[in-house]
Amino acid sequence: MIGVSDSAAAGDPESASVYVRGRGKVSGSPIAEWSFPADPGAVRTARARVRAALSDRGLNGAVDVAVLLVSELVTNSLRHASGPIGVRMALLGSDGLLVEVSDPLPDPPRERAAAPDDEGGRGLQLVACSARRWGTRRGKSGKTVWFELPVAG
Repeated sequence: MIGVSDSAAAGDPESASVYVRGRGKVSGSPIAEWSFPADPGAVRTARARVRAALSDRGLNGAVDVAVLLVSELVTNSLRHASGPIGVRMALLGSDGLLVEVSDPLPDPPRERAAAPDDEGGRGLQLVACSARRWGTRRGKSGKTVWFELPVAG
């Protein structure tokens, strides 16, 4: 995956997904993993693939929020990075979904307070308000922004 090697996130979601894979609950691989070129069509394609992958697995309760947050994070990557954008999803046991968006820019995103008339600047606020947990981590070739969502069993 793009930009992921070392985890600095509390609770290490990458290790959690490895643990789950080791327990046989994810069949040795993520639910889904994609790499998109850094072009405007990547946002629409990422939304469609996330929606399809979650719907195909009966995780309909997580679809709308996951699609919204992936859309925001992929858009952020497009605005600031020039290389490929990775999206990865994995189940965390029976009640959680880990979603990661990676890009080659090493700088972590920053939350900012958007003014009422600003057209942007709310993406990380949406992630923070909507996700069970979220964070960032640097890798050898970029960064990953991750979030967890509950899934109905």
